[in-house]
Amino acid sequence: QVQLVESGGGLVQAGDSLRLSCAASGRTFSTYNMGWFRQAPGKEREFVAAVSSGGINTYYADAVKGRFTISRDNARNTVYLQMNALKPDDTAIYYCAASTQMFPTVRFGSYDYWGQGTQVTVSS
Repeated sequence: QVQLVESGGGLVQAGDSLRLSCAASGRTFSTYNMGWFRQAPGKEREFVAAVSSGGINTYYADAVKGRFTISRDNARNTVYLQMNALKPDDTAIYYCAASTQMFPTVRFGSYDYWGQGTQVTVSS
């Protein structure tokens, strides 16, 4: 089992940057593909980015491609989401999740474990 705890959210202005972190417990972190999702008020949870278990492969939603970077440090049991050039439309609760399904995994239902989320608010 994996427990996930996100951090790094906050209130920023459009054009600013933030880095989210997701710390995982358990010795099997390196065997999971990891993903970030987000959920804005009144909207469904949507895929943002994913990184393969070894950290070599990444995959992004079109809405964040070129602005966000996902990475992981398996020695620290942590996955990151670097968010640059933030827009008001990026405002949401951001969740990290762990999956054993084949990479890339973009479906919400394919992830086995979820964190509690961290709020990101981007003002215009």
